[in-house]
Amino acid sequence: MSLDADQRPSPAAATPADDTVISDDTAARFAAALARADLVAAELRATAAERDHANQTPRAEVELLRRHDLLAVQESVAYGGDGLDYAQAAQLTRRIARGDTSIAHLLGYHYAQTRIAPLFGTPEQADAQSRRNGAEKLFWGGVQNPRGGSDLVLTRDGDAFRLNGRRSFASGASLGDQLSVTAVLDGELVFVSLPAGREGFRALQDWDNIGQRLTDSGGVVFDNARIDRAELLGDDPLTGRTLTPYQTLVTPHWQLAFVNFYIGTAEGALEEALDWTRLQAAPWETSGVERATDDAYILQTVGELRSEIRVAALLADRAGEALQAALTIGPALTADERAEAAIAVYEAKYLTTKVSLAAASRLFEIQGSRATTSAYGFDRHWRNLRTHTVHDPVAYKAREVGDWTLNRRAPEFSLYR
Repeated sequence: MSLDADQRPSPAAATPADDTVISDDTAARFAAALARADLVAAELRATAAERDHANQTPRAEVELLRRHDLLAVQESVAYGGDGLDYAQAAQLTRRIARGDTSIAHLLGYHYAQTRIAPLFGTPEQADAQSRRNGAEKLFWGGVQNPRGGSDLVLTRDGDAFRLNGRRSFASGASLGDQLSVTAVLDGELVFVSLPAGREGFRALQDWDNIGQRLTDSGGVVFDNARIDRAELLGDDPLTGRTLTPYQTLVTPHWQLAFVNFYIGTAEGALEEALDWTRLQAAPWETSGVERATDDAYILQTVGELRSEIRVAALLADRAGEALQAALTIGPALTADERAEAAIAVYEAKYLTTKVSLAAASRLFEIQGSRATTSAYGFDRHWRNLRTHTVHDPVAYKAREVGDWTLNRRAPEFSLYR
């Protein structure tokens, strides 16, 4: 039965209810995505030690993320995504890290890379990318770390460009359906969005480090690869422009991903250690108790670690909220607002680095010496964290926080700050 005109609510009266429905829908989609991430994390945890030992390219793991609809969560519902913001996506990264730090690394980088077009591309480029991400559930690899090996240089070739050079570190580059690439054109930084399979691109697949073994993070080479103008993000002229504070949020994006897979690893490692302790650990002979779970020193250690991890997780949440607030302001963001958001992320980067590394080492104090048996693979948590936490020295993050706090000097933009 339809309402008569005078029975229908006015648009003004309908607005609060409509806003509530939108908010409720977003919350429901976020909760569903978290539940999917938890399922994936549990599946990854069950085989994490075995896969870490095997050190194979993580093709099946990326397909697991795709199958559980975790790749396009930031795209709009209209385009096939969940309409989640970046802070919410970072929470998914944290959940996956509870099961496997390497795969959380890949997912966190993926989420950051899919946000580069909105920062640096034209509206048309950003929209086209979002449509493809939503429809095809693309996985993004990255060739963006500027350290190690010669830089990637673009040269003009008629209406197109040629890309040459190599990088020694490029996560997910051999697996990506799309690659996000930083390169130098006329002496300045540009961002390139490149479909996989481009002639002249080669992944060296030489990654064999002590940790993060399943991140496909080896070197890459570009040998005279053709790049079309439409694959370079932004309007003409491509160089000679000053980046806005909003665009320089690209670096806190990556750093927030790091924050979340560090603390997610600590959370997952603690839960794994507690499960093992409940089932297999023995009390020390002079403890005066029959069960390890009643040992006073084990209880103290668990209490200390849980408290430290929880505090670091709360700071990570605050960092996500600060970055998202800056992103919501958009191109009108001021330099000071950018600095406040970046510093919030860097505070969390400092603390999550310290707490996660300490936790991954101290958990053996809870479990006991038998837990060091290689078959259990509990050492992978420390190896993963130690490998990635030297990506950029956390001491510099503490210095940047201190300089802003004491002198109000903001971090100067680079791909590390």
